Amino acid sequence: MASTALSAFSSLATGTSRPLRAPPFLSPKSRASLHLPRSHKNLPFVGAFPSKPFPSRLRLGFPSRIERGFVSLAAQNGDSEPPETVHEVDESRGQSTMPERFRYLTKEVPDRPVRWPWAVALPFLLYAWRTVLWELTNWKNIMASIMQFLAYLGKWVLAVVFHYIGDLITGFIRCIEFCLYSAKYIYASIVAFAPVPELMRIILFATAVLAIAEASVPDSVNSQPYLLTLAGFIGFGAVKNFIPELLFWFLLFGMFFYSRFIKKKDDVSALLPSAVVLAAVGEPWVRGLVICSYLVFAIFHHSKTSEELVRRKLPAPTRRLPMPLLFTALSIGVHLAAKWVRYRHLTWMIA
Repeated sequence: MASTALSAFSSLATGTSRPLRAPPFLSPKSRASLHLPRSHKNLPFVGAFPSKPFPSRLRLGFPSRIERGFVSLAAQNGDSEPPETVHEVDESRGQSTMPERFRYLTKEVPDRPVRWPWAVALPFLLYAWRTVLWELTNWKNIMASIMQFLAYLGKWVLAVVFHYIGDLITGFIRCIEFCLYSAKYIYASIVAFAPVPELMRIILFATAVLAIAEASVPDSVNSQPYLLTLAGFIGFGAVKNFIPELLFWFLLFGMFFYSRFIKKKDDVSALLPSAVVLAAVGEPWVRGLVICSYLVFAIFHHSKTSEELVRRKLPAPTRRLPMPLLFTALSIGVHLAAKWVRYRHLTWMIA
């Protein structure tokens, strides 16, 4: 038995192939074969029986080159994988006797995909698709009905609200509308289309009447600022046809009687608001007639005053222009500034 093992080891170390007989302790039907070692530490034989460690050179008295022969022959057979990987593969494959170089041939071929079950499932899929479409159509109709009901309910709630506070809401909406239209009208009248020559004539004639009144009766302008402001709004309403002609003359006489009999002003001061309105917004012949008549009346009134009142020195009052004249001058300035900005903007665009 020792001579048989020695002859097998020498043949493997020298690289020669020599037929090996089965050991006497194996049955003739077994598939025992000599396998290469999986590690350089343990050199097992893989066969029908569990692997057994190779007898060491101390027991058999063989030199160490026999072990190196096993390792070199294993490298020639292609077992160059790490030990851990080899053990994992062996565990997954079991005790296989196929060399590593042929193991790729044992991979399973994937089966052809089976498509005939789709023919069975296709009618069910079509039926489900048609059912889903039908359900979605029903949901569409249901949602349309719900939206119509909500719209009807909203109209009913709005009708109930307007039944109780409809007048207040309507008045508030009209107030907002009036404010918006007023802003638009002011922009169109002042910024866009302000009649600058006519406004300049209004300022000129009104200032002439105010100067005549101040020359005849000092402090006649500063003593009645509210009446002069009211006179300016009355003139604006008469120009824009907001005030009828009959009401216009009634307001002029009303201001005169209020200043003369209630405020106890002199005739020149009492006639000043009405004269200013007529000189500012009247026809050209009305303007000339009013300015000349007021000048004559102021001279006559000044001639009737006593010399003591004329010589009496009054404290110099603070000169304040009436608000209508300030608004007129401001509108002229805004229009000219907007016109200059538009011109410069177009110049920049062209440049």
